[in-house]
Amino acid sequence: MNIAITLALIIILYLFTTIRILKQYERGVIFILGKFDGVRTAGFNLVFWPFQQMVRVSLRTVTMQIPSQKIITKDNVSIDIAAVAYYLIVDPEKAVISIENVYEAINQISQTTVRNVVGRFSLDQLLADTASINEQIKNVIDAHTEPWGTKVTAVEIKDITLPDNMQRAMAKEAEAERERRAKIVAAEGEFQAAVKLGEAADIISAHPVALQLRTLQTMAEISVEKNSTIIFPAQFMTTVKEALSVITKDQA
Repeated sequence: MNIAITLALIIILYLFTTIRILKQYERGVIFILGKFDGVRTAGFNLVFWPFQQMVRVSLRTVTMQIPSQKIITKDNVSIDIAAVAYYLIVDPEKAVISIENVYEAINQISQTTVRNVVGRFSLDQLLADTASINEQIKNVIDAHTEPWGTKVTAVEIKDITLPDNMQRAMAKEAEAERERRAKIVAAEGEFQAAVKLGEAADIISAHPVALQLRTLQTMAEISVEKNSTIIFPAQFMTTVKEALSVITKDQA
């Protein structure tokens, strides 16, 4: 009787130890005597050890930091680039059987890919077209990791460190570009002013009286300021002489 009770307790304890609970984001890769036997889904599962073994695999997206890499660009500029990659396991069987350590393998291939891809671009291309370069890096890494049952969803270059002398050169270039634009704007303003003055001169030449009216208006504006000295333009004095000549002829 005691042996039966002991045996029953042992069986109960063994059954308790075979219970495995998988979370919603987990899958269990089952091996029977070392051979692959299938993938268990989330929920209640029984694993009868030592004949069966189960390897848990997470299906959540993993954020992986790609360490800073010293890279020489196509135009021979030495830069440091740090990036971040996002991947997830889509085939638990391959992720367990085909590769020993998925995270470490993707990390190493990511570093190599970043160096190779970025090295094909110049610094200006890297700064201006980062999104396209990110996509190329992602596609290359994803092609390497597909046989391991993983999918790379995104790769982002998050930090580009330039040498101090290159930063100073870029600052000078930006300053020179701003000065160039300022000079172009000023020149365009002068050109437009000259065009308007030319149009005004054409109008005045067609209507000489307009110049006299403008002269009188200018004198009125000067007198408002209570100036004691008024300068008369030579043309105005000529007009006054012509007016006096006309009056003299009328009197004669």
